[in-house]
Amino acid sequence: MNPEQTLTDIQNVVDDTLTLAKKLGATQAEASMSKIQGISVSSRMQQIETLEFTNDGGLGISVYVGQRKGSASTADLSSQALKMTVEKAIEIARYTSEDPCSGLADADLIARDIPDLDLYHPQELDADAGIRYAIEAEKAAFGSDNRIVNSDGAAYNANLGVKVYGNSHGINAGYPSSRYSLSCVLIGKQGDDMQRDYAYSLSRQPDKLDTPQQVGLEAARVTLSRLGGRKAKTAKVPVIFHHEIASSLFGHFVAAISGGSLYRNSSFLLDKLNHQVMPQWLAIQERPHLLRGLASSPFDHEGVATRDMDIVERGVLQHYLLTSYSGRKLNMPTNGHAGGIHNWLISNSGHDFEQLLQEMGTGLLVTELMGQGVNIVNGDYSRGAAGFWVENGQIQYPVHEVTIAGNLAQMLMNIRAIGTDTETRGAVQCGSVLVDGMQVAGE
Repeated sequence: MNPEQTLTDIQNVVDDTLTLAKKLGATQAEASMSKIQGISVSSRMQQIETLEFTNDGGLGISVYVGQRKGSASTADLSSQALKMTVEKAIEIARYTSEDPCSGLADADLIARDIPDLDLYHPQELDADAGIRYAIEAEKAAFGSDNRIVNSDGAAYNANLGVKVYGNSHGINAGYPSSRYSLSCVLIGKQGDDMQRDYAYSLSRQPDKLDTPQQVGLEAARVTLSRLGGRKAKTAKVPVIFHHEIASSLFGHFVAAISGGSLYRNSSFLLDKLNHQVMPQWLAIQERPHLLRGLASSPFDHEGVATRDMDIVERGVLQHYLLTSYSGRKLNMPTNGHAGGIHNWLISNSGHDFEQLLQEMGTGLLVTELMGQGVNIVNGDYSRGAAGFWVENGQIQYPVHEVTIAGNLAQMLMNIRAIGTDTETRGAVQCGSVLVDGMQVAGE
């Protein structure tokens, strides 16, 4: 893929589409288009299982006829198909009811200067190398311990893409990006006990991935650590959410402060702007322009310029997460969150992982969560869990088939400490989180 030429070609298509929308009667229009090339390789039991090549592209357009909105999309980029897509969008708009909150984001919020965030690190899409990485990860795992008896597979993925957004306020901008990953899922057996776990590596830069050996050995280690598990006693104890799953807590927080939940009155954090929602020492910074960040973006899905924001300061909620539509519903301006969040950096309390265990003393270390028992409306939280029982700051034995329960509003306030073992493979960068006073249901 030639990123400069691909970007130019896509911008031309977006420009033609917007021009056509205006010609056919749209008062406003926006279009987004992407083109992705990639490979996906999976192996199982050290034998290649699948090999897929991706070469996808698609365009979506939304038009506004007054305050009526219509949307359509196409993967066929011929001039005839594009014309038909625009016509369908306008036809849909004419039959929808007017909505005073619909329309493009305000023109003065649209991104004009597009910084280069160093998101594109191309590497030849080499199927042979991908096959070798997947098989080597499994080979390292099976060679590490004879209790590794089966595999749910290893997978290597590489994607190179370009995406462009344009609207009738004058923006027509895009950028290329890359993403690489390697994962391995294993099954271990000891007596009649069988357990499953995984490890993975993810980066925009191919040379920053962990080696296949590192991924395979880590997958084996975490799988074997779960063997011999038992149920914990039912009790109210502190819980540590391991850094690999701790981001899920803040994912529920994201849902609760998102404009869509707020204007529908379906959030446990209604009317909590400028109120304390977390301990005073805790801060959440959003940094959309981190170089090579996995959730970096110069603008959101509406073309609104992204900017550094302190979402939580000294435990106080400073901002809701708004799109132009939800902002108008709440009589507030959008702040660039169409499409989600951008690199949340969660502060820590200075404890490394061993110190976090010591700080907890006796309780449950959770390494896996199951089920969807989270109610964003009232904050009720109940999920299946697995992990390790901890006494006097020391891991004692694996635990499975337990349920942890609480209320998210209280859980957020009850965060006692956050570790320095920061997870960087996602939009939320956070260490392990120690939460006081959760109900653990086991035996």
